[in-house]
This record gives sequence, structure tokens and C-alpha cells, in this order.
Amino acid sequence: MSFFAILLALVLEQARPLKADNVVFSTVNRWILWTVRTLDAGARSQAWITWGVTVIGPALLVMLVHWVLTWGLGWWVAVLWNIALLYATLGFRQFSHHFTGIREALDGGDEDKARELLAQWQQVQVGQIPRSEIVRHVIEYSVIAAHRHVFGVFFWYAALSIFGLGPVGAVIYRLTELAQRRWQEPAADGSWASEVLRSVSLRAWRAMDWLPSRMTALGFAIVGSFEDAMDGWRNHAQSFPDDNDGVILAATAGAINIRLGGAALATSNEDESNEQGDSSSTPGRIASLAHFAQVVGLVWRTVILWLLLLALLTMANLVG
Repeated sequence: MSFFAILLALVLEQARPLKADNVVFSTVNRWILWTVRTLDAGARSQAWITWGVTVIGPALLVMLVHWVLTWGLGWWVAVLWNIALLYATLGFRQFSHHFTGIREALDGGDEDKARELLAQWQQVQVGQIPRSEIVRHVIEYSVIAAHRHVFGVFFWYAALSIFGLGPVGAVIYRLTELAQRRWQEPAADGSWASEVLRSVSLRAWRAMDWLPSRMTALGFAIVGSFEDAMDGWRNHAQSFPDDNDGVILAATAGAINIRLGGAALATSNEDESNEQGDSSSTPGRIASLAHFAQVVGLVWRTVILWLLLLALLTMANLVG
């Protein structure tokens, strides 16, 4: 069931992508803002309760619906429920329009437009960074987005489905990422989540993403230059053992022989910007437009790899 649900959700998302202002995303955003305004009291114990209500509460509801549909209406109705949830949580089209727009601008020689689109996408100040730096940043942001929107969701959905938990893994992963991202930023009225809640949500996100990020890096290594990718991963992990995104970027750099890392753009999150700005560049060639196609190929080959693996596991389960 997991294989067909993921495959159909990916196909559906490619054919009919959700709009940025769709009812699902807007409802989730309102839920995240409501819980922090209602429950956040600035205490560590209260912060974990706030995080649990925000993330685990909807996941339990999703799991309950899954079980009711499975036992009440049949497994095929539960499959439709899984596809619907994966359609909302998993997919390239949630971010790929940014990548496509910047690539087309650079192909047309319009670097000013490419900088403007990059600034709009990441809410950053790009200044007059050169063409190679535009390409580098777009590749870095796109690879991390592909991991968070596709591979991380893929991993947790498949892993928890083995235990009969249906799409709960995909929901927890996406809500954990969304909650920490929203709480690291000021709300529309200028209010902030408490410092302890921001710390708790970031800690939960890093724990939730630790294994998926390394599985993504392994996938990139398998379908790319394995030895170089693993070498980059190992070197980065020695210096930054808790940097999940860095592991993915180091593996990407080795897999396609590109120089990633270095100075970060000026983000609204000063701590994150400083942390990224202190990182060093990986070995490899300077980023160019040709690397866009290589990155797209790397990501899609990894998708096919994990789909084939999941299909084999599904067949083994059916035969067994």
C-alpha cells in the first residue's frame, strides 16, 4: 500500500500541484499560530506540551481516521486517505517553481531577475552576488527543499507504515518542520514564540530529521559519485556532527563534483545566518548552469531508487 500511495501521490502532485494559498496549508498555519498564542507560557515543560499539541495532536487524529477507514470501509478507502495526505505533504511542485523561474532567468541572461526571484523565495538580501553564487545558493536551497518536501516525508511515511500507522509519519515530519520554521520567525502581529519554545522546536526538528537526512545523503551517494560523496559526508560530519542539512549538501557536492557551502545570504534569522556563514566550502567545481541539470537528475534518480526499494519490500511482503 505504501508504494502505490507514494507513487500515485507523486504523479497527482506533478499533474495538479497544490496552490500556495490552498486551504490545507492555510489551516495548518493558523493551527500553528493558535497553539503558540494559546499555550506558550515560556516554561520548558509548557513548551513541550505546546509542541506535542501542535504536532502529535493532528497526527493522532490522522492515525485514528486511518484505522477507522481501514476497519470500517476497507483498505482501499484507507489508501485513498493516505494518497490525499501524501498529496498535501509530499511533492516537488511545492517549491520547484522557484527553481524553474531562477533557472529560466539565468538561461536568458537576466541575472537581476534571478537575484530578485532568489530574494523573494528565501526572504533574503542578495545584493549583487555574482552568477556562480546565484547558482550555488539556488542548488543548496533546492536540494534541502527536495529533502524536506520529498525524501524526509517519504522516509517517515514508509517507516511508520510498516507498523500499521499509515500516514502519521508524514504528518509528524511535516508539522515538526513547519512548526520550528514558523516559530523561528515573528508572527504577522510582530509577536514571537518564547525562546524556550523556539529551542524545543528546533531540538525536536533536528532529532526528527537526523536519520532521514542521512538516508537522503546515502541515496545521493549511490546514484552519484559514491566515493566522493561519502568522503565529503565524512569530512563534514567530523567538523559538524549535528548539522543535518550540511550532511546532505556535503554528499550532494561530492556526488556531482560541485563546490557548495561558504558565505550564507543575509537571512532574517541572524543565528542561522551566522552558523551557515562560518561553514567552509566543499571541494569541487565552481557552480554553473550545467549543474542545474545534474542536480535535477541526481534528485530524480534518488526518487526512483527509493521507489524501487519500496516496491521490492512490498513484493517481498506480499510473497511472504
